[in-house]
Order: sequence, then structure tokens, then C-alpha cells
Amino acid sequence: MSLKQIALSTIITLFFLVGCKDQPANKKSTTEPSSTEKKAIQKDSVITEIEEEFILTEENSIEFFFEYQKNLKANKVKITTSLGSFIVQLFDNVPYHKANFIYLTKKGYFNNTQFHRIVKNFIIQGGNADDEATPKKRREIGRYLLPPDTKKGHKHHRGTLSMPSSENDNPHKLASPYEFFIVVTKPGSYHLDGNYTPFGKVISGMDVVDKINAVETGKGDWPSVNVYIEKAEVID
Repeated sequence: MSLKQIALSTIITLFFLVGCKDQPANKKSTTEPSSTEKKAIQKDSVITEIEEEFILTEENSIEFFFEYQKNLKANKVKITTSLGSFIVQLFDNVPYHKANFIYLTKKGYFNNTQFHRIVKNFIIQGGNADDEATPKKRREIGRYLLPPDTKKGHKHHRGTLSMPSSENDNPHKLASPYEFFIVVTKPGSYHLDGNYTPFGKVISGMDVVDKINAVETGKGDWPSVNVYIEKAEVID
């Protein structure tokens, strides 16, 4: 065999060996997050966990709503019921009650609650229900009351949105944050002034409020046919 033939045979053999060489079995995936990305993911997880675990109490609620209302520009909520929809506008100078209502709306608290108390030609009261889901939502959000804020010049005119007092031992008439009532009386129910906190008014759909007030009621002013708040949503 000539020298050229030997060299050519050697080159072919080398190419064959290189081409058949096994590929690494554990090649690193290009989609694996970097160490920086891993830290960011861990940080987001911690923040999410803290937010999910946050519960309002008597001790932290005022401070929380004080901070919450600072940059709060939204002041309208659309309430869609089983009998139609109406829109309420919240008063800016009653900041804690406004912030509370917006916060609960964004948390989805009012969804699937009911107008559980209806007094003819007086009020409709919502934010409660005779199911297990509503007290469960309250436990998850927290147990707290709001101080009355009755000296901002607002009266209980027809269409006024106000907050009832807690039914517990409550000499200072602290407000029950999960419920609200709307005045139906013409021109208003002014005997409520000074005892309860008006924090908004109906600006659209008062005919729906009247329709709810016309529902037949049974013992304890509970409507004979449930009137549901299907959805409450903050609008521009």
C-alpha cells in the first residue's frame, strides 16, 4: 500500500470515530432560570404568600386603610343584582369608609351576597347571606370595625349609601364594615343623621333600588325571595 493510501485511510477512520462519538446525556437546558431569576421568583413567592396571609384586625385596620386611601382615585362601584344594576359614588371626605368599600369590592366580598334586610319605604340593606361562603370570606379578610364619621356634612337623603352599626355590644356605634344600606325614603331618613355614617350615594339605577325595596318580606325583614348581589365592581 502506498503512503498516500495509508494517509487517506487514517483520515477516513478519524472522521468515522468523531461522527460516532456519543453526545452528552445530561446537556443543560437553555430554559433553566438563572440564579438571578431564581432569586426574583423566590422573592415574588414570598410577597404573594404574605399578601395571601394578611388579615385585617382591630389593631391594624385603621392604619391599613389610612395608607390604602392615599392613592385611591376610584370612587364609583357598579352593583349588579338579580333585579338589575345600579351605580354608587363614594364620598372622598369619608376616607376610611370609602377605602373599606373599595377594598372589599376588589376582594370580591360582595359577590353572591344578598340584600338580606328590606324595610318598606325606608331602606334596603346588603352584604350578608344565609350561606357558609359569606362568613368564610369574612374570616379570610379579617374581623374589625370602623369608627363612625358622621360630621362631614352628609345627610341621609334618599339614595344615600350608609353603614350600619355592629350588632355586638357597641356603645360607640362602630360600623360593621361588611354591610351597607341605601335610603329609600322620600325625601330622606334624617333621624339617622349623627348615628350612622353616610359614605356615598346612588347616581344611577335608583329604580332598581326601589324594585328591591318592593320585594315581599317575611319575619325579620328578610325578603321572601332572595335578592342577590351577583357582582360588585369598581368602575372609572
